[in-house]
Amino acid sequence: MGFSCGIVGLPNVGKSTLFNALTKAGAESSNYPFCTIEPNIGVVPVPDERLDKIVSFVKPKNVVSTYMNFTDIAGLVAGASEGQGLGNKFLAHIREVEAIAQVVRLFKNEDIVHIGEVDPIRDIEIILTELRLKDLESLESRMKRLEKEAKVGKKEAKAELTFTQQLVDILSHEKTLNTNELAEPERDWLKEYRLLTFKPTIIVANVAEEGLVNINDDPMYQKVLAYAKERDYEVLPLSVKIEEELGVLSESEAEEYLDSLGIQESGLKQLIRKGYDLLGLMTYFTAGEKECRGWTVQNNTTAPQGAGKIHSDFEKGFIRAEVISYTDFIEAKGSYPKVREHGKLRVEGKDYILQDGDVINFRFNV
Repeated sequence: MGFSCGIVGLPNVGKSTLFNALTKAGAESSNYPFCTIEPNIGVVPVPDERLDKIVSFVKPKNVVSTYMNFTDIAGLVAGASEGQGLGNKFLAHIREVEAIAQVVRLFKNEDIVHIGEVDPIRDIEIILTELRLKDLESLESRMKRLEKEAKVGKKEAKAELTFTQQLVDILSHEKTLNTNELAEPERDWLKEYRLLTFKPTIIVANVAEEGLVNINDDPMYQKVLAYAKERDYEVLPLSVKIEEELGVLSESEAEEYLDSLGIQESGLKQLIRKGYDLLGLMTYFTAGEKECRGWTVQNNTTAPQGAGKIHSDFEKGFIRAEVISYTDFIEAKGSYPKVREHGKLRVEGKDYILQDGDVINFRFNV
């Protein structure tokens, strides 16, 4: 299924409209809470001009972009961790995604229902509180099991119990955890817990159409920025209304519309890329007459692991990787003979760590 980012937020902040614009999947969007009950999943290509450039030289029969999955998760409300609204189902859906894009609304509109006054900080805290409470419930349940195991002398259970108690203390006091300081077993435990509050998060600030160009003059936006900075969250301002309008225009019309608004790039393209970066992802390419394709891998992926993205046999029978940097490939105008002539093709072994933009041909034997 690929890597996934969940779009969350209170009801009627623009989540489903944003999702519709992202995927053009037509997820229902109505002006009342709980319109979206089952999560909608859309596969979204990651904008990458490098693939377009490679294709312009190679002229393949087929082109496949890298992609991300975006999941539209129904609106949360206070008390969701205790089952309020459709809480349990929503929280379970969030558990399945790898990163979170939390949408908050920064503008008033009498025609759009909102739970209480428009207050993005309160909205963010409602969501984070519900995620934290659900995590505490999960950790406390795990601690009961660990306590039983520790009593019968299991050393690892004692160590994990101590770590779990530390997490409970952190979540109870709304503190943050420095994952860089964790030892290897602690990293493994944290990964296994799949805690909601430790998922990479970006705040999507939904502003009015007329407010986007001068967004830094918006005091409410500045409050969101300050709040997010304290918690190491990135903030992306966009107008969901503008993105919805762009979705029905041709590429040339969309460019003209953005120019008329004084905006350089659509918020959606920025969101897709930021989601990609949030998950620590990178792209390598394969380029041939039959197909040019971008492949998504985690940072620090080895050559055999990268080959395994294409097919498991490639990883099992990996011999070597023939690697060309993107820059060298473009300078040679996609010509493999020219790349070889200038000594720009490298032969890499099993320990090679893939670099973003590598153009690769894998050699394998099965």
